[in-house]
Amino acid sequence: MASGSPRAAGCSGERPKMTRKRIGVLISGRGSNMEALLAAASDPAFPAEISLVMSNRADAAGLVTAASQGVATAVVDHRPYGKDRESFERALDARMRDAGVELVCLAGFMRVLTPVFVGAWDGRMLNIHPSLLPAYTGLHTHERALNDGVRVHGCTVHFVTPVLDVGPIIAQAVVPVRAGDDPDKLAARVLRQEHRLYPRALELIASGAAWLENGRVMYQDAQAMARATVFADET
Repeated sequence: MASGSPRAAGCSGERPKMTRKRIGVLISGRGSNMEALLAAASDPAFPAEISLVMSNRADAAGLVTAASQGVATAVVDHRPYGKDRESFERALDARMRDAGVELVCLAGFMRVLTPVFVGAWDGRMLNIHPSLLPAYTGLHTHERALNDGVRVHGCTVHFVTPVLDVGPIIAQAVVPVRAGDDPDKLAARVLRQEHRLYPRALELIASGAAWLENGRVMYQDAQAMARATVFADET
């Protein structure tokens, strides 16, 4: 039997070491969703590791959090680039490729990305949005949901596309709207579910249990699809 065969490679009885996807996280501030991803990735069984946390602001508090956990950090300040967004993004791209980043997670990164950058990371960049997309793209999602009188709200993890907040949906968490809710109260409950949902969505993609195919997210089985939906138990 050839020494390179699968059977020979495993004849020692040892399980092959899992290859974890290398993740780059982009932040602009505290990065609470980044903290949730870091916590999940601290488990060696999680299929992804946070290899780089990068910000467009040197004073982003999330950089301190990441560094305290031994994660590499970097700053690419957008201001010196002025209106030259593509040069700024080339600098971001270079830092991530130098770090061997395979997947990118946006976690409160307050810069609109150009189609060139998005295209370079097509199918490999995730974002979390505080609404049940396709409803309430853009800003002020909680206020708008309350004004419309919806009974459920929530958050969505999706692949990033050149059009803001319309990328293929990976996972969603549903949060009931309570009597007496205001935007702040609703936002706080949705944020708790964001911290729960984002690691789960990343796990699905990094493990290969979900993937992008012809503009839609596919799941390997019913169990993976079920994990892509969270119903918050908040009555």
